[in-house]
Amino acid sequence: MRVDWVLLNEAAQAGVQVGDRVSAEAGGAPIYRVLQLHDGRAWLREEGRGMDRIAPLSQFHWKACFGGN
Repeated sequence: MRVDWVLLNEAAQAGVQVGDRVSAEAGGAPIYRVLQLHDGRAWLREEGRGMDRIAPLSQFHWKACFGGN
């Protein structure tokens, strides 16, 4: 499966939804899955280690978009 990274500018951050994967760097680790969103903050689970954290969504500049082969 192919993964493309989309830049999350301020307007695009409003489109982030539960289940999306975000990162501070395009393709960079760690990658977080969004568990919940509230008031500009995201409840996140790190994909690699399974650790949870809460952080402002503004800390994450990239969103993963999954495509075909």
